[in-house]
Amino acid sequence: MDWGTLVATVGGGTIAMAGTVLADRLRHRHEEDRGAGERRRAVYLEFIAAVGEGHARLRRIAEEGGGEPGRAAGARAALLECGVYEARERLFIEATAAVAGAGQTMFERLRALQRAVAAGASPASPAFHDAYHPYLGAVWAYRVAVREESEGRSLSPGTFGWGDWDGLDRCPVCRGATAPGA
Repeated sequence: MDWGTLVATVGGGTIAMAGTVLADRLRHRHEEDRGAGERRRAVYLEFIAAVGEGHARLRRIAEEGGGEPGRAAGARAALLECGVYEARERLFIEATAAVAGAGQTMFERLRALQRAVAAGASPASPAFHDAYHPYLGAVWAYRVAVREESEGRSLSPGTFGWGDWDGLDRCPVCRGATAPGA
């Protein structure tokens, strides 16, 4: 029996098997990474959609007016019914630290808007805009964080011809309040 041939055959087989196992592990890891990225993207979209729905509901309550007890209850229900709390929990589980932080800030600004609406702020009131513009800035900060993570590219307000994300420079209500002679 030629031991050299046997050793070479076993060694070659071992190398081939090790290469196959390594290639399979790398492929499996790539698929897991792609799956995690897709899950994250779905959670990111779900969260911003729930926040947007909560904002739309709060705006409707602010536009309709009504008595304080009804507004406070409506404002609480607005965020409960749109699913933002559940979406936020999924965000905390799936998101990177940067996106989770931006999401939490956006949520806090939405809650400030909720408190303003519950207290009686109308869309034309300074109290509404004092809460709305930080909320709008936080929405854009969240979008920027998600875009930087997913694409490695950022956005700036200048891309849209804006001065800042919070919309103060484009707000007719706030610009009117600060216009000379106003």
